[in-house]
Amino acid sequence: MALERDEIPGRLVWSGSQGKMCPNCGKADKECVCGRKGEPPPQDGVVRVGRETKGRKGKGVTTVAGVPLDAAGIEALARELKARCGAGGTVIRGTIEIQGEHRDVIVAEMEKRGWRARRV
Repeated sequence: MALERDEIPGRLVWSGSQGKMCPNCGKADKECVCGRKGEPPPQDGVVRVGRETKGRKGKGVTTVAGVPLDAAGIEALARELKARCGAGGTVIRGTIEIQGEHRDVIVAEMEKRGWRARRV
């Protein structure tokens, strides 16, 4: 796939092969050097459980952010939440996304585990 470039040398305008691009450093999301894209959300002791539909053609997902675990722990928690909700999902940059509307179930599960959870 051909790349188109702006008048500024080295500034990538559009590329279908790179995926998402970091708006700060202009590199692919996986190769970001500024450190802002690859960071998980800040952890202040509150697990935030929300719902998003943006960019999903109206389909909603339940998001879980701020979980005080490492990357492997978040993956394991996501697997357990997907089984508990009976839905698919993924982990993107430290945020768990579960397909569908499961905020009440996930808030109850987080509180059962001893974390403060808030619906956002």
